[in-house]
Amino acid sequence: MSENLHLRKELSFYDLIILGIVGAVGTGILFSSSAMTAIAGPASLLSWLLGGIFYLFIGFTFVELSATYPEAGGPSRYALYTHGWLTNLINSFADLIWYLFIAPIEAFAIVYGLTIFYPGLVTASGFPTIAGAALAVLLLLIMIPFNYLGTRVFGKSTFYLGIAKLIFYLAVAFGLAAVVFHTVNFTIYGGIAPFGAAGIFAATPFAMFAFGGIRVLPDYAEETKNYKKLPLAIIIVVIGQLLIYLLFDFVFVSGIDWSKLGLTPGNWASVSTIAGNPFITMSHSYNAPFLFILTLIVGIIGPFVVGYVYLGGGSRVIYAMGRTRIMPQITKFLHKKFIIPYWAIIVMAAVGAFLAFLAAPLPNIYTLIEDAVVAGYLGFSVNPVALVVTRRQGQTKWKMPGGNILAPIGFAAAALIIFWSGWITVYYAVLILTAAVILFGLILPAVRGTWRRDLKHVPNSLWYIFYIVFLLVMTYIGSDGALNLVSFYDATAITVVVSLAVFFPLGVLSGLKIKLDVPEYRADIQTYSGVTK
Repeated sequence: MSENLHLRKELSFYDLIILGIVGAVGTGILFSSSAMTAIAGPASLLSWLLGGIFYLFIGFTFVELSATYPEAGGPSRYALYTHGWLTNLINSFADLIWYLFIAPIEAFAIVYGLTIFYPGLVTASGFPTIAGAALAVLLLLIMIPFNYLGTRVFGKSTFYLGIAKLIFYLAVAFGLAAVVFHTVNFTIYGGIAPFGAAGIFAATPFAMFAFGGIRVLPDYAEETKNYKKLPLAIIIVVIGQLLIYLLFDFVFVSGIDWSKLGLTPGNWASVSTIAGNPFITMSHSYNAPFLFILTLIVGIIGPFVVGYVYLGGGSRVIYAMGRTRIMPQITKFLHKKFIIPYWAIIVMAAVGAFLAFLAAPLPNIYTLIEDAVVAGYLGFSVNPVALVVTRRQGQTKWKMPGGNILAPIGFAAAALIIFWSGWITVYYAVLILTAAVILFGLILPAVRGTWRRDLKHVPNSLWYIFYIVFLLVMTYIGSDGALNLVSFYDATAITVVVSLAVFFPLGVLSGLKIKLDVPEYRADIQTYSGVTK
């Protein structure tokens, strides 16, 4: 038992900035650039910019709420205080699905990079083989010690590895530009936007996967030396990520040598067929040994750091769910020596390893990325609503200027990202989420006899349930859905209008008038005075 233990405040302001940036810059930029360029052409740059703007609005909600509730896994508890247990359960499971996919995705990214030496790790169709999945599982296990040895070790190892990682990433970007720099790629093959605005929008969800790094900052709020610096850290991280992504995407598009890559000039869709890690494959095809070594290092260290960062962040989500009595109480036990939620870390790694092995030979890395994006943004959607409700409850400790305007914009941005991800992806993400909610939200309370307490605020969650159903229906009837009844642009407009005119105000009106205060849900939350509240 660890009833009298509390998480230690070990992360400095600079630890947070590096944690946020290097916790995002990994697979997203290495693989999303090729996927986005295949969908949008050179306008993938605009998709990255749009994604950065969207995520900044979503990030603003983290800024205010993390200052009000500086808890471990905080974003997976905000809705508890504003809408009750069931809303929080749906929200936290959406968050958890996002996290559970990230570490396996990063492990697979390393596997894909190694296919240049060991092609047997991936099938000809781009799916991991049994050997590839086994290697991914091994990599996941190697990520555990970085989280298990305490928050201080985690913070310092991430800081120094992160600095080295950023240096290598910048070296790869400028190195590729020095080897191949065809700016004509932006103009002669259909212009800057050969697939129009639809291509730009459809490519944006891949960018949103890469922008997830700031999510880990509020998850570590309780272990931050000065949580009041979280807002500034979050803003710096979003801007820093965006600048790196724009640089990488620019050098990627200008670095495409069609003939050396065996692609038909101007056939943008074929860019996604570049084997393995696109940057490693490009440097190898261009016969640039030094650049090849750099990209190989980046292809390993980049995803690995992101993987263990998200393994730790995900363990805080499970820890938060343990506090909320969603997960078994063992998941909130702290290690007596290292003061970390060790069972939560073990569960994250075990489930991630299971998903990694289950993936052979089913989805490729791009499919996993899309599933993670949808689940994550279904979870993120609650935060803008929770921000406004928290203000109405009088609980807000620090108000973001213009928050009442930024919140609905962030809500609409999350809705668009989900819609643009397409029918099949949304369907699978919602299916997984529904199964988790039925098991943990309905069956578990009935079995343990806590349904009166846990399901007291079901009416307050109906707006969220119908909002998810609405997005599922829109993807089904939209241009990328099974029925194709509504054009892409009309369906996009409907998604925005209905989200803002119906579900956002309904979510706010469904909020609790007074902050939920149930002793069983808050018994071991540590305040910054060091007192258990």
